Amino acid sequence: MKPEAAIRLKYQSLSPRLDEHTRRIWAATEAGALGYGGISLVARATNISRRVILVGLGEINTGDILPAGRVRRSGGGRKAAVHHQPDLRDRLESLVEPLTRGDPESPLRWTCKSTRCLSRELIRLGYKASSRVVRVLLHEMKYSLQGNCKTVEGKQHPDRNAQFEYINTRVTAEMKASQPVISVDTKKLALSPSFTLGAGSAEGKELVGNYANRGKQWLKLGSALKVKGHDFSDPSVPRAHPYGIYELTRNCGFVKVGTDHDPATFAVASIRAWWQEQGMRAYPKTKRLLITADAGGSNGTRLRLWKWELQRLANKLRLPISVCHFPPGTSKWNKVEHRLFSFISSNWRGEPLVDYETVVNLIAKTTTTTGLKVFCRLDRRRYPVGRKISNDEWVKINLIRNDFHGDWNYTILPRWKC
Repeated sequence: MKPEAAIRLKYQSLSPRLDEHTRRIWAATEAGALGYGGISLVARATNISRRVILVGLGEINTGDILPAGRVRRSGGGRKAAVHHQPDLRDRLESLVEPLTRGDPESPLRWTCKSTRCLSRELIRLGYKASSRVVRVLLHEMKYSLQGNCKTVEGKQHPDRNAQFEYINTRVTAEMKASQPVISVDTKKLALSPSFTLGAGSAEGKELVGNYANRGKQWLKLGSALKVKGHDFSDPSVPRAHPYGIYELTRNCGFVKVGTDHDPATFAVASIRAWWQEQGMRAYPKTKRLLITADAGGSNGTRLRLWKWELQRLANKLRLPISVCHFPPGTSKWNKVEHRLFSFISSNWRGEPLVDYETVVNLIAKTTTTTGLKVFCRLDRRRYPVGRKISNDEWVKINLIRNDFHGDWNYTILPRWKC
């Protein structure tokens, strides 16, 4: 067998077991054993470059063998892109954050900043940077893919913190007295990526039908649920209106799912349903009821119909009903949002709300490790919108405003006739 063929056969047998260092040393050893012309012969047989074989011969001749576990000297190998392009990091960061680090008119200001897109722009500017290099540099600079974080609440009301403290004091006192305290609100709509609010649409209502629901669920590969490709707002599409009541003392939730509209009439009807099914049994010695709510929506601070319906409820229950509203723009601090609605959203993530029964079942099945129990009822009654409370009706409301922000904190006393 010719020497070149023998070297090729030997290399094919050893190659899977050799790393960069041992391959270099083995090739140099074979070339040295062949003598004159050995380097070229081994290079042809193995496709290992002459330069690598010469480096191996130098290591053997000088005895400069690498420590165990290393395949090349410290600092060896191809230099990083930033070594030859020192300003690459700064240029990349100016593309990622054009408003703070670079040109506000950057061509990427209004485009998707993917690593491939960033790489193309850097190449256009004269840099050598693959999408992999861009990804590595972004991680080194502590960048990561992140969604929007809702923290900017706009201009804060000067009495914002004082109201929080007042609510905390009232709630703590009522709970110590074993009186019911409930947090109420309408569940906000978890928009799917393609959903568009159209004219006259109401934000905060869940689309009922085979539409995409935000979130993901565990399914076998390739078996994703098929839903409609578009879910643009359409008045003809059925909607669910989940109005939630969360009991702070018992860690229980009650949700009434409406199929019509979400006026104050529906909100108070939901509270009445909670009392009849849960409250009156859980609090047999009730003397008063405290409600915490946000400042807008069907239970808004300026809504006359909300107070009118609460007066009717107070008359029926023969109980004083106190209300504490959270300041405008702070509804997320209401307990019903993060003690009830957040878990409902987590429970039905990625699950199309194909019909009202599905909505009710998914809400009712919501549980947590802390023992949250949720009860849900479907309400198919119609609740007309546009009901106006006249001045004559308004004066019949037995409304007692608190000395501190009476627009946010008030009590409605029962009347025997209204």
